[in-house]
Amino acid sequence: MPHPSNEEDTLASAWARLDTGFSEVERVFPDLWQEARALLSPQGLLDYLEAARQIGKLGRGSEPMLVFLEEWPGVAKAVGEDALHAVTDAIGRLQKSPNGRDITGLLQTLAPVAERLRSQELLASYLQIAMRLQAQTSGSIHGRQTTIPSSGLPEFFAQAPALLQQVSLEGLANWVEYGIHNYANHPDRQKDYFGLQSADSRAVLQRERHGTLLADIERRLDLYLRGLWQDDAQLIPYSTAFHQLRQPMPYFDSLGFRLPDVYEDAHNVAGIDRYRAALAHMVGHRRWSRPLIADNWSPFQRLAVECLEDCRIDTLLIREYPGLRALLLRLHPMPREDACDSQTTSCLRHRLAMLSRALLDPEHTYNNSTILKVVARFQAFLAQGLSSTEEVAALALEFVTRTRLPSDQFAQVHFTDTVVDYRDDNRHLWTFIEPDDEEESLEDSPRAQHAEEASSLPPRHYPEWDDQSQSYRPDWVSVYDQLHPSGNPDQIDRLLARHAVLAKRLQRLFDLLKPQDKERVRYQEDGSELDLDIALRAFIDYKSGAQPDPRINFRHRSHHRDITVLLLLDLSDSLNDPVAGTGQTLLELSQEAVSLLAWAIESLGDPFAIAGFHSNTRHEVRYAHIKGFGEQWDTSVKARLAGMQACWSTRMGAAMRHAGQYLGARKAEKKLLLVLTDGAPADVDVTAPQQLIADARQAVKELDQQGIYSYCISLDPQADAYVGNIFGRQFTVIDHIERLPERLPQLFLALTH
Repeated sequence: MPHPSNEEDTLASAWARLDTGFSEVERVFPDLWQEARALLSPQGLLDYLEAARQIGKLGRGSEPMLVFLEEWPGVAKAVGEDALHAVTDAIGRLQKSPNGRDITGLLQTLAPVAERLRSQELLASYLQIAMRLQAQTSGSIHGRQTTIPSSGLPEFFAQAPALLQQVSLEGLANWVEYGIHNYANHPDRQKDYFGLQSADSRAVLQRERHGTLLADIERRLDLYLRGLWQDDAQLIPYSTAFHQLRQPMPYFDSLGFRLPDVYEDAHNVAGIDRYRAALAHMVGHRRWSRPLIADNWSPFQRLAVECLEDCRIDTLLIREYPGLRALLLRLHPMPREDACDSQTTSCLRHRLAMLSRALLDPEHTYNNSTILKVVARFQAFLAQGLSSTEEVAALALEFVTRTRLPSDQFAQVHFTDTVVDYRDDNRHLWTFIEPDDEEESLEDSPRAQHAEEASSLPPRHYPEWDDQSQSYRPDWVSVYDQLHPSGNPDQIDRLLARHAVLAKRLQRLFDLLKPQDKERVRYQEDGSELDLDIALRAFIDYKSGAQPDPRINFRHRSHHRDITVLLLLDLSDSLNDPVAGTGQTLLELSQEAVSLLAWAIESLGDPFAIAGFHSNTRHEVRYAHIKGFGEQWDTSVKARLAGMQACWSTRMGAAMRHAGQYLGARKAEKKLLLVLTDGAPADVDVTAPQQLIADARQAVKELDQQGIYSYCISLDPQADAYVGNIFGRQFTVIDHIERLPERLPQLFLALTH
């Protein structure tokens, strides 16, 4: 269709061809048509109008039609006009399914998806992935025709541009397949998965990401740090996958260097070299930077100080290893001097980026007189030695003062070619004396105090077994370590005194297991000492012509117990229940039993630890340390035992995996995990009772593969219905709970004899 010369006739003809009565479309169509004429061919314009007309007749209102008219020219520019057939085919399939409402979602994100894929073939593959998702996750009441729309499809379309920024199309297909396999029949979980709200969704997506993974090259980078920079700080990854508003930057703190978990090749620089540049820059800051008091500096001034201090550090690094200059310059942006319009935009970042480039690049082409003067001053400082953070800060303040413009306060900021991504966020440069009011109010709140206490140690993330899909949900459960709060240690002494008769009987039994003195083992060919009696007999045999016995040595053998034991206590809320006929709760009886056992084992000398656990959904499993392997049976341990408290639920599998981490690190011939519980695994966020039972069974299998023997002591009279399913034959059910203080030590003796 040739472009008519008369614009009004062309617009009227196009509107007539569109054949719609939507007033919302009519108001904006002239502008949309003008953009389409600029981007589409004559045949493309005809196809554009025909596709829009068909979408308008679907009975979905004006929204799908409007979105298509807005988005398609950009899609066609990115992947070509011939991709329209695949798009209209996908729209038709959605219309015939219960997911017709998602046509708008498909079209809304089609342009950024096409911009990322840049290929008709890849766009067609993307649409196939989406169609498979809608087909597999749409439900049916009678099993014959799908009538229930997919819960995950709208979330998938909304997240598609962000997903393709992080993974390849193959990775996206694998991620979608995992969600279909595990959540096709769980609408709420399906929505969370495809909306990137669930832990396993993020974990699977992380697994599909490409680039140079920090985990793959951590050892090489560690050698690089030690060999070139004499620094042995730990490398700690963080994820850049789920931060939309502000991407985190590398930084360092007392725990080590924080780096992205993956670096793509960029600027003709390999991912591992980007890691090396970031590490070198942070090492330089650790060596030569000193913190400044931030309270009297404005944000603009601090930005300038950080920029010049970064340049000082890079210059000193290049002085030590001149070959770094080429790498740093490839990673450093080169902003054009006229790129920022100071009449409408804040150009402070642009000026600092130019200054930074000029300070590092002797061949820069900038003509700004202030920049050239600052470069000369800067070079003069460094020619005299290392200079200092304070000296650079004074120069930065002077630069900001000389180049300040009214537009620096504008909300619109020029960011293009101003981000130096190998540099850290410079948090180490500033010390704040007076926290602001917002920080004070947050610190004063009980919720903030609780959050601070909860985050004193980072959580450990463990998978959880999904018996239905026969696969693990990666990083599903968060386990928090804590030292158990203390109570009154005198309470434990009173408990032991009350059971003095039982304690003496147990003491006699445990004494029989104590390691004995060394035993002499005779008749050894290789030994530590000569056995004179045997040697003399052998000498006589030799002299008499008989064959002498060569076993003329002996050695000593110690009878010692090579065993490590961890007692894991279920501290769920049900322990607060009273025990009939005793006047005590399950918790109090458990305290007595554990106190007697710990007191007796102390005399035996076996490495022995005590811990408790309870859970409040998968996001908060608390693992409380009561006694460590290296601790003695002393007042501090008694105080923690006296302070035992029971609450929440019993997510047993995660707690057992966590306990296995501590047992696995011990060097012992036999490792025993004793689990003392009063009920089946359960938690408030799990509705299927068998789910956590299956996970605990899987945890027992995992521990067994690590050489850790798990044994359960159950206080639940109904435990026979489930405990064997978890522990096999490795369990004991104590029917008379009031005898627990006596039975627990006896079971320990039987298991460790």
